[in-house]
Amino acid sequence: METGPMAADEAAEFEAMRPRLTGIAYRMLGEVQEAEDAVQDAFLRWNGADRAAVEEPRAWLTKVVTNLCLNRLTSARARRESYIGPWLPEPVPAAAPGGPPGPLEPLETVQQRDSVSLALLTLMESLTPAERAVFVLREAFGYPHRQIADILEVSEASSRQLHRRARQRVASAERRFAPGNAEWRRLVERFLDAAMRGNMSGLEQVLAEDVVSWSDGGGKVSAARLPITGRARVARFLIGLARRGEELAPGRVATTVEEVNGVPAVVVRIRGALYGILVPEVSGDRITSLFVVVNPGKLAFADRALSRSGESSGPS
Repeated sequence: METGPMAADEAAEFEAMRPRLTGIAYRMLGEVQEAEDAVQDAFLRWNGADRAAVEEPRAWLTKVVTNLCLNRLTSARARRESYIGPWLPEPVPAAAPGGPPGPLEPLETVQQRDSVSLALLTLMESLTPAERAVFVLREAFGYPHRQIADILEVSEASSRQLHRRARQRVASAERRFAPGNAEWRRLVERFLDAAMRGNMSGLEQVLAEDVVSWSDGGGKVSAARLPITGRARVARFLIGLARRGEELAPGRVATTVEEVNGVPAVVVRIRGALYGILVPEVSGDRITSLFVVVNPGKLAFADRALSRSGESSGPS
C-alpha cells in the first residue's frame, strides 16, 4: 500500500483538482470555509489512501468530497434552523485576474454560472442532502447518472429520481430572459445610483412589482429578520439602508459594482471596511430579488478576495 509520504507528483495531482473539488463543495455547502475544510479533509484521506489501488483519482476524490459534504450538510441543517433571520449563502467575488481559481470555479458555461447564483444556492436549502448532491454534480459539472450513482452508492434510477425532484423544487430560481452581463451591470448601476440618491421613483423603475429582499445579519448586525416584499417596501428599505450608512460615517461610505457569484453586485464599504454585499437577481429589465449579506462572518473571504482583485488591477 502506498500510504507513506505523498510524492511530489501525487501532491501536484491533488492540487490540480483542488479548484474543481472546492467548486463542488461550495455549491453543496454554500460556505467557503466549510468547503475548504471538506477539501482539506479529502486531501488527508488521499494522503493516507492506498493510492496504487485508486484507478481514477478524480472520481475517487469527487466521491470523497461529496460524501464529506453530505455529512456536513446534516449537521449544518440543525445549525441553520436556529439561525437568527434568513440564512443566506456566503457571497464570493470573482477570482482576481491572474490569481488562483476561487470557490466558484468553473464558470465556463451558463449552467455553471447559474449554479452559483445566490438565488439558486438559497433555494437549494430546501433540498435533501442527496438531492443537492445529485443536482450539483449533474447540473454544474455534467456528471452522468451512472457516475453519480456510484458516488452516492445508489442505483442509477434513484439518481435520476433525485435529480428530477431537485429540478422541480428549484425551478423557480431558473433565470428566464436574463439580460447579458453588460446590461445587467448597467441596471445594477442605475439601482445603486437611485438608492444612494434616495430616488424612490428611480428605484421603482428598476425593481419588479413583486421583488423580494432577504437580509442576512446572523444576529451580529442589524438586518431585516423577515423577507421584504413588494416594490415600494423594498425601495423604502434600500433608501433607509443608504441613509443609515451615511449616518454611521458621513462621507465615508464607498460603493462599487463588482462581480459576485457570477453577476454584478453592489459592494459597500464604510470607513474602508467591507460592510455589506447586495446581490440582485434580474429578469429582463427588472430586479426580481435582492440578497443583502451584512453578517461579518460571511464577508471575511469576500473582503480578502476583493482586496486581492484591487491589488491585481493596480492604480486606475
